[in-house]
Amino acid sequence: MKSLLFASLFVATSAFAQTQSWTLDASHSSINFAVDHLVISETVGKFDKYDVEAKADKPDFTDAKFNVVIQTASINTADEKRDAHLKNADFFNVEKHPTITFVGKSFTKQKNGTYKVNGTLTMNGVSKDIVLDGKLNGIVKDPWGGTRAGLKISGKVDRYDYGLKYNSALETGGLAIGKEVRITANIELVKKS
Repeated sequence: MKSLLFASLFVATSAFAQTQSWTLDASHSSINFAVDHLVISETVGKFDKYDVEAKADKPDFTDAKFNVVIQTASINTADEKRDAHLKNADFFNVEKHPTITFVGKSFTKQKNGTYKVNGTLTMNGVSKDIVLDGKLNGIVKDPWGGTRAGLKISGKVDRYDYGLKYNSALETGGLAIGKEVRITANIELVKKS
């Protein structure tokens, strides 16, 4: 009786475990961010080195789980001096915290066809659960016999929540660097055979 119960539980839990792996096509992907500067404008940047792995069996990705690992030292705002400052202890402290990670726990389809992406973001040694907006752009067969999925994930985080509080006040009021960081990730995944 016990063995029958164990077997039933194993089958039930296995039915919910994703078996299909997807890997990143970095040459067709990007992770970008934007932050307000001096209240009147916006500074944009990206990370050049990162990896994304996903597990999903369903064609609408509603069972998807994600692991994203970003190399903080790869930050690129097209300004070497600013990038060097972003890498030091005022911001990302890349020697102590070489990665930013996001563990996506659910990819929930909404009534309008968009998704809510729930997961844990760890940055600067601080982990917080966040909700991002997602879109599944589609799944296609590529010309080389593979299968690819295109995703867009976007959202906002408060950098102060992660201890990234470097700033200076303006004489006219406001802060030199915005607290809100807007993230946009365009991810192309390749289905593992």
